[in-house]
Amino acid sequence: MCAVSAEQSAEELHRRLEPVARAGFVVSGLLHVLIGVLAVRIALGGGSGSGSGSADSSGALGEVAATPFGAFALWAAVVALAALGLWQLLDGALRARAREAGDAAKGFGKGVVFLALAATALTFARGGSSSSEGSTDDATATLMASPGGVLLVGAVGLAVLGGGGYLVYKGCSRKVRDDLDGGAGGRGGRPPGGALWAGRAGYVAKGVALAVVGVLFVVAAVRADPSQAGGIDAAMRTLVGAPFGVALLVAVGAGFVLYGVWSFVRARWGSP
Repeated sequence: MCAVSAEQSAEELHRRLEPVARAGFVVSGLLHVLIGVLAVRIALGGGSGSGSGSADSSGALGEVAATPFGAFALWAAVVALAALGLWQLLDGALRARAREAGDAAKGFGKGVVFLALAATALTFARGGSSSSEGSTDDATATLMASPGGVLLVGAVGLAVLGGGGYLVYKGCSRKVRDDLDGGAGGRGGRPPGGALWAGRAGYVAKGVALAVVGVLFVVAAVRADPSQAGGIDAAMRTLVGAPFGVALLVAVGAGFVLYGVWSFVRARWGSP
């Protein structure tokens, strides 16, 4: 009886959180747009970073903090992202109970990502700052110092590389539509023309950036040098140094902007 009551409570909370969770996708979309703009700024600046913030969530949140209503916007972002993270965790738990293992794992993973982003936003909202790249280097160094740490860092790199490959595959296939059709709470209907193409381009761009992050981790493992690892900002700066890197990074930055647009579409027509 208690188990049934707990499940009903989880379902009710899951339902009540949905409107705020949708706002979380709006916040995520805005951050992706800002990351894309920062990436283009880095590309046009030759990758020196002069006058540019980090092309990652920390850099995007820093841009928000610098606006006149930055503090209010950041606190609103904390609430929306935390609600979306909790909604995803509850969704994962409910799907696990329904024996939908794959969807449950996705829900738990997304929940952790959005809660971590909410925590970063909270740091900025309280007047602090955060460096994703510094955190990545520290975490990699700590992991390498543990028994078998080099192999673990390499495994993380391969996993991230695989995740980036999957995003590219999703962008190149029809699976983007799953963001609108799948899951409880989807509103259905037909989004504006071109929205699906924005989602496909956005997933490819994110996949490319994530794949580069994976490669950086693998290189760090091979060289046993944690400073070689890096997050999205390091990936962006690596891309700009490649052949035709400026054009490639501009394309990836534009893709992040389009992914932000896709997040707005999901907030309206999809399921959190």
